[in-house]
Amino acid sequence: MNIVGAAASAGAYSPGQEQAPAAFRRHGLAEALSSRGRTIKDHGDVASFRWRPDPSRPQAMNLEAVRHACDLVASHVATAIAAQEDVLVLGGDCTVELGTVAGANAAGAQIGLVYIDFDADLNTPDTSDGALDWTGVAHLLDIPGCEPSLARLGPTRPMLVPQQLLYFGVENITLPEAAAIRDNAIKVIPREEALSDIEAAAARAAEWAARFDCVLIHFDVDALSFIDFPIAENVRRCDGLKLEQAAFVLKQLTALPQWRGLTITEVNPAHAPDESAAFARLNEVLADALG
Repeated sequence: MNIVGAAASAGAYSPGQEQAPAAFRRHGLAEALSSRGRTIKDHGDVASFRWRPDPSRPQAMNLEAVRHACDLVASHVATAIAAQEDVLVLGGDCTVELGTVAGANAAGAQIGLVYIDFDADLNTPDTSDGALDWTGVAHLLDIPGCEPSLARLGPTRPMLVPQQLLYFGVENITLPEAAAIRDNAIKVIPREEALSDIEAAAARAAEWAARFDCVLIHFDVDALSFIDFPIAENVRRCDGLKLEQAAFVLKQLTALPQWRGLTITEVNPAHAPDESAAFARLNEVLADALG
């Protein structure tokens, strides 16, 4: 198991997420994985950037830092997947996923991406508010209006076609995003469906993913109920997934022989009432899913 840290909040709304990779390590992620029989290769943090305002580029703040982090993540992911090794990418904000997908593309993989998130991240800079982590999927699909330097990461453009993407647990969808989902016939398992029957929803996601040679999972902890498990960057008091429900979904997907990569994003250690307890629980969930 390769661990790659992207300690960057360049695409975010504020600082905090850049601290997550260190917190995962500090509270025993590698040890938890090793206890399940995983051999760990931790490549450290390949990128580091603390969010700051960028008045020079108000619609795509910190673009160069986002691009730099994604390039470095892509290099490590490509090496791991080309060697048929699994990779865990610790973000960082949601733009880190662009690097994971670009790396898998560079390894020649036929990707299916399960995107577990409360938000669709399908805005373009001109329909967003300057935070690039709200635009990640738009750049993966090369929606018109995207920043070319992000949309052309890796060897293929677009990095994904709509048939390679499945949303899981999504709820917050803007009008432009809803139009893009409809026009591109993107598959969606909405939050309400996941909450009503998590086993059926997970089975549906696994069945969809099994058609691909390389399954990637994007896990934005914003998909979790903040009241049940306060760790996410976004503190919305919404009825999201319980941590145990998310753990169940992750376990079903990582059990697929085609699974190769998990990217975890939007973790803000400062939002945990007890950092040690929160990360102990989260690390155990990840180790159970990946072990």
